Amino acid sequence: MTLLRAFDRFFRHEAAGGILLMASALLALIVANSPLSGAYHDLLSRRLEVLFDGAGLSKPLILWINDGLMAVFFFLIGLELKREMLEGKLKNPRDVVLPGVAALGGMAVPALVYLALNGGNPVTVGGWAIPAATDIAFALGVLALAGRSVPPSLKVFLLTLAILDDLGAIIIIALFYTAELKTDYLAMALLPLAALWGLNRRGTHRVAPIVLLGVVLWVLVLKSGVHATLAGVATAFFVPLKDRHGKSPLHAVEHGLSPYVLYLIVPVFAFANAGVVLKGLTWGDVFSPLTLGIALGLIAGKQAGVFGATWLMVRSGLAPMPAGADWMQVYGIACLAGIGFTMSLFIGSLSFADAALMNEVRVGVLAASAISAVLGYGVLRRRATRR
Repeated sequence: MTLLRAFDRFFRHEAAGGILLMASALLALIVANSPLSGAYHDLLSRRLEVLFDGAGLSKPLILWINDGLMAVFFFLIGLELKREMLEGKLKNPRDVVLPGVAALGGMAVPALVYLALNGGNPVTVGGWAIPAATDIAFALGVLALAGRSVPPSLKVFLLTLAILDDLGAIIIIALFYTAELKTDYLAMALLPLAALWGLNRRGTHRVAPIVLLGVVLWVLVLKSGVHATLAGVATAFFVPLKDRHGKSPLHAVEHGLSPYVLYLIVPVFAFANAGVVLKGLTWGDVFSPLTLGIALGLIAGKQAGVFGATWLMVRSGLAPMPAGADWMQVYGIACLAGIGFTMSLFIGSLSFADAALMNEVRVGVLAASAISAVLGYGVLRRRATRR
């Protein structure tokens, strides 16, 4: 019973998701450089098929994780976005101005830093969006570890910034990471979308039909060439906030799904994608334009973009400073925004199919996320000690 109580206390802690994410990444790093390395990569490359009369889906396990499980992750993000826009932090436009501009700065500046190092290379230029992302679970986990001295307004600021950052990542994936478009499948995808719209208009209280239509939508979008994770976001926006009985299917689904995404899907994704192979890694790989572009984009670019945009907005009088916060604490939040991890690794997997390039992506993302986490935690804890 003592062990069960310890597990219960751990999973109730705000930082539990971030800690589990770090543990999964560390485990992947250990396994990928151990005698189990061959089995690890063989497992991820093993093909799984779902066929009907010879037609269907046939993908290696890594793509089932990245295209399938991550669609569930994006479904949850879509639910959070809809809830926040209808009744939460994104409902009042005035509350969105400061974190919204900070999010834009935190996406644009890292991309520019990356392009400054890779803009002339046609092989790596497509990874410009990798350092533009922020990992919500990881960043909020580190913020929770920093203690209660951080003003609640800054937690709201970071959460809103990260949500808008995810929205930006969704738009980037839709616009820039679409493969060869197959309009016939895209046209067929309109049918489940229309059915979802009809269920939403009726205020249905049953979630199962929505999920089944979402799976059909996912298959058709996957076949169309548009990245399948966007089907998860689209399905989420058709889950009713209120049904005809006055209850909230959206709240119920979000509440029920969150633990599975936070404690299962995201750690599985991290374990499958964070396995940096150190054997054969040279200093040339560590300091390649690709690795440096990602690392400097997440560390320096995020800090400059988020802190710089916030400073300009507050100093110009266009937005108020988060209540009870000072500039050192805002800088600590800007550091935490440089934790790219899940989203950065995901966009990296969309950018590069080459194993050697993906290894460099993993080095850049993991190193920068670790440095950003330590910097952000150190700044916030130091400020707390001074107070």
